This record gives sequence, C-alpha cells and structure tokens, in this order.
Amino acid sequence: MEVRAHDDPGEYAAAVAPLLSRAPARHNLMLGILDLLERRPEVYPTFHLWSVTDGSTLVGAALQTPPHHLVVAQAGGPVALEALVEAIAGAGMRPPGIVAALPEAEDFAAAWTARLGETTEVDTRQGVYELKTVRDRGDARGSPRLGTGDDLELLGGWLEDFIAEAIPHSVSDQAMRRRRMRAALEEGGYWLWTDADRPVSMTGVSPAPPGGARIGPVYTPPADRRRGYATALVAHVSADELAHGRTACYLHTDLANPTSNAIYTRIGYDWVCEAVELRFVGQSQLGGTGP
Repeated sequence: MEVRAHDDPGEYAAAVAPLLSRAPARHNLMLGILDLLERRPEVYPTFHLWSVTDGSTLVGAALQTPPHHLVVAQAGGPVALEALVEAIAGAGMRPPGIVAALPEAEDFAAAWTARLGETTEVDTRQGVYELKTVRDRGDARGSPRLGTGDDLELLGGWLEDFIAEAIPHSVSDQAMRRRRMRAALEEGGYWLWTDADRPVSMTGVSPAPPGGARIGPVYTPPADRRRGYATALVAHVSADELAHGRTACYLHTDLANPTSNAIYTRIGYDWVCEAVELRFVGQSQLGGTGP
C-alpha cells in the first residue's frame, strides 16, 4: 500500500479520476474543489492532496484546503484508509475534521482517533442528492436573475447568516469565503430570486467535472421563507444547468431539516447516500501542520 502526496492539482485530478468517476455524485465535493484548484488557484492558495495505490490499483484519495476539513473519497477498504491516516498524521498534518460519505467518513475517523487518541463530534449529517430531470419548478412569485459584482455585499452577508444558522462550527474564514464568492460571481456562479425587484433568496452553482454541477448554498432570509422562493430558484438553476449541457446536478442537504429534503425531492433530486461532517475534538481548528 503506497500513499503519495501530490503538488499539482491537474496531475492529481487525472490520477484519481478512475476512483472519483465511479461515483461522481458521491464525490461531487471533491470534484468541485479540484476544479477550483485548477482554474482559480487564488481561491485556495494552500492545499494538500493524497492518493493511495495497492500495486497498480488506485484504492483511496483525500484532499484538504486548510483550514477546511479533510475530504475523503470512497476507499477500496479499511486498509487504504488506515494507510491514509498513517501518512497524514505521520507528516504532522492536523486537519480539524473530516467530511465524506458513509461509511468512509466514520471508518477514517475511527482510525484517526485511534492513532491520535482524539474523539469526534458530529457537525452535520447530510443527504447527498442527484438530479437529472426537473420534475417540479415551483410556483413562487417573481423571477430569477444572475448575481453580479454589485451583489457581493448582499450575498456575502447572506452567506454569513447561512453559516451561522446551518454550520456554526465552520472553520473557514470570512476572507476566504469572500474570495471564493468573488470568483464565483465572475463566472455566473450565484443566482438570486427576486420578487418585485427585491432579492429574496440565493443559491450558488459551481462545476463538478466532468459533467456535473454543484448547487448550493441555498439561503432565504427568515422573513421571506415559506413562500416557495428557494424551491423555484433551485429548480430554475438546476434546469438551466441541464439545458447548458450538464449531465447532472448535485446537492447536499442538512438531514436535520426534513422540510428542505422533501422540497428538493419534489424538484427532482434523488437520494444518493448519507455524508457526515465530523470534528476531531482537541485538534487545532486552524487545520495547519504540526502536532
């Protein structure tokens, strides 16, 4: 079993493609991050990339963009995950947590905590969904429009509100989030739903090569909820991505919110798997190097 650290995102993406492409919906987060690393290196100036091979067979992959959690792909077995743990921990890396589908997230976390004597806490349990056909476009008043640079402050504020509400333990910083949002706006990566020319809901969209698109975050301020705005916006953006050649759209939901899960299913999003975001209790929340 060999674990290799990579320093070229393009070379790494090609090396791990055979593993990720077997289940692109399951791996949409990793595929999206790799796309950003290749196309917009200013978004994540620091990154770590690993692959695991057993002879000539690729059996594991992981990446981290500090200070975010480690992202781990579906592995060829527990031995591959144990090899990843040994290589990452042995190099002095201390990611603050892990995000991945089940069971690989919990299997990696078990090996990691056994190696370092830590414990874990669940930040969020997520549903991973895939859409290939829009079944219901909703019936909200208003219409969608692309976000522009003029919307940066509004969208940035809404993103902070979303994080405070949905992922309060997020370890990323505001400067990094604004940097990513600015890059996304330049590429048509944020949409707004407006009612009487007033923005009332937002969502982001980003590539998940080779053929997918990631939808999210989705946020509506509390005063404008329960009016169907987010439903109509997500349905519109999903349909637009399919119309422009995407083969599928992917979306992560908070499983603690059954209402939103039901809404996305009605739009056309079908269940793929469960994912989990786990924090390593006692680790540096900066996600840097060193003990």
